[in-house]
Amino acid sequence: MATFDITNIVQSLHEARHSWRQAQRRASEPGGREFPSRDALAAIVESLKGVLFPMRLGPPDLRQESEDFHVAHALDAALHSLLKQVHLELKYSAGLHGATDRNIDEDALAATRTFGAALPTIRTLLDSDVLAAYQGDPAARSVDEVLLCYPGVLAMIHYRLGHQLYALGLPLLARIVAELAHGATGIDIHPGARIGAGFFIDHGTGVVIGETAVIGERVRVYQAVTLGAKRFPTDAEGNLQKGLPRHPVVEDDVVIYAGATILGRITLGKGAVIGGNVWLTHDVPPGGRIAQAESREGAFANSIGAS
Repeated sequence: MATFDITNIVQSLHEARHSWRQAQRRASEPGGREFPSRDALAAIVESLKGVLFPMRLGPPDLRQESEDFHVAHALDAALHSLLKQVHLELKYSAGLHGATDRNIDEDALAATRTFGAALPTIRTLLDSDVLAAYQGDPAARSVDEVLLCYPGVLAMIHYRLGHQLYALGLPLLARIVAELAHGATGIDIHPGARIGAGFFIDHGTGVVIGETAVIGERVRVYQAVTLGAKRFPTDAEGNLQKGLPRHPVVEDDVVIYAGATILGRITLGKGAVIGGNVWLTHDVPPGGRIAQAESREGAFANSIGAS
């Protein structure tokens, strides 16, 4: 029978954890898991999808005449579950920053109530995203197909829920919600980004949108588009300076085709069109068109086609 040196492995793992906590000045972790649960957030988001779109993303046996009853029951359960996760994040954050005088119970309840009250607005924004996808994709046969099948719409459901959490000062919960969609779709939207109504991500795989990106209304992007940072400023000690605006501003009605990489705090003016595989680090005026040079002719493309 095979044997393993379990005792020594356990001891070595203990020493590794201790060294890490000492280095991070967190030598103890009272009460065990003092941070939110990814599994709990996944269940909450799944329930909230059914709250937002009960007849499409709710229980398969739901009937329209009992729709409001289901929404009330599911929403109450989801918000109570979320309250526990909010409390955990606030407690975790207070421990990191030494804010021991904070009234976590009251703050958690207030944040969760505000989140719940924002759900009708989130639903309206998501309706605009679904409609933009339906109107912008000739392959879409119905809005139901868009809602049920399009990865870009799934990513936006998670983003809009996560963005609300981010705005409430709950960045860890927000990132977990966003990363659940990232893992499922390959679309990476930081919940700190600001995205207007009617946003459409076609195909979606490989899209990256950074934390400080600002996106207007009726913007359309295709797969493998990056709205990223050009550089990461550091302080006098060489540490990254966090929170500085470093991602693009995309104004209303802009179209960005597949594979475009747009870096830095630049502005794409209203109605601009950015061609496929373009590498862009400068502003584009309203209505401007940027296309990759055609390699065989050495001239800019005359037209830009969708993927």
